[in-house]
Amino acid sequence: MTFNIRPVSDRDFFNWLPLFASYGDFYGTPVSDEKALLVWSWISENLHGVSALVAQDEDGALVGLAHYRTFARPLAGGTGIYIDDLFVAPDARGRGIATALIERVTDIARSERAGIVRWITAPDNDEAQILYDKVADRTEWVTYDLQVQG
Repeated sequence: MTFNIRPVSDRDFFNWLPLFASYGDFYGTPVSDEKALLVWSWISENLHGVSALVAQDEDGALVGLAHYRTFARPLAGGTGIYIDDLFVAPDARGRGIATALIERVTDIARSERAGIVRWITAPDNDEAQILYDKVADRTEWVTYDLQVQG
């Protein structure tokens, strides 16, 4: 399978949506139509600094995605790129697509003079961690979430 990594375009919504929904299903977080439209507006209107790359196969189907954004690193005195979402369709895995998406984000980070590319994954996502351990350094930081109620 050959594929191309490229920025998402406005015409990609209906091909991007099943990938994003599958990503949500993978993590047990269903993607409602409302949520999908909101996230798409962030990407297509460049709100919240969210950008997206997609992997497109030789038949034109989208088989992977990466959502990313720049973040400030005050203590480092610089910026980084954070990959919020990285997903490859199950039938397209094992072909280097996730690595290519990470490499493209790294190229973007380099061009923007960002000092680091960062992402997280679930502790039980063993398959992804095999790849991530090859391309990046696992940190010792512990992540916390504080839910804010309106």
